[in-house]
Amino acid sequence: MKKILIIQGGGRPRGNTAQLVEQFRKGVEEAGHQTELISLLKHPVNGCLGCNACRYGKPCIQKDAFHDLVPKIMEADCVVFASPLYFWTISSRIKAFIERFYCIAREDPDPPLGRYEKYPVKDCALLMTSADNYFWTFEQAVSYYQFTLINYIGFHDKGMLLAGGCGDTNGKPRIGETTHLEEARKFGRELYP
Repeated sequence: MKKILIIQGGGRPRGNTAQLVEQFRKGVEEAGHQTELISLLKHPVNGCLGCNACRYGKPCIQKDAFHDLVPKIMEADCVVFASPLYFWTISSRIKAFIERFYCIAREDPDPPLGRYEKYPVKDCALLMTSADNYFWTFEQAVSYYQFTLINYIGFHDKGMLLAGGCGDTNGKPRIGETTHLEEARKFGRELYP
């Protein structure tokens, strides 16, 4: 049994991203794995300040929800990032959460790719929703995910579900009119075959 930590960076409790996460989570649990869902709306995490206190053995100076999330990150086999597309990339909530990984890094005496730190080795996945559905809609978000989480931090990619065409932000969520919810449940079931 795997432990899957889902970090939700959307702002609407019943929005497109929340519905996508709900179906993904059902699929993961149907496959016999354990999930925990953390909404960054309910557990706010500030972006990194670059103070480097953590580089001198001190805890992060910010007193927000990230402190309570560190043990959950460390225990998880897979961290799933779920975000609506905001201005062609991930939400600022998810970005701030990822920035704070800086304080769980350790010095690496033999760094790959020129980095000087190493991170806990985890699997990861990306779930995203968007009103638009052009061929380039998710390009910037995917680039950030691949460069930051896979290439730099060193997580192992378990896949992405990029759910475009879910309706605009002025109306009700329309993800139910697409095949994305079924795809999310299937993705969850097949995350760890």
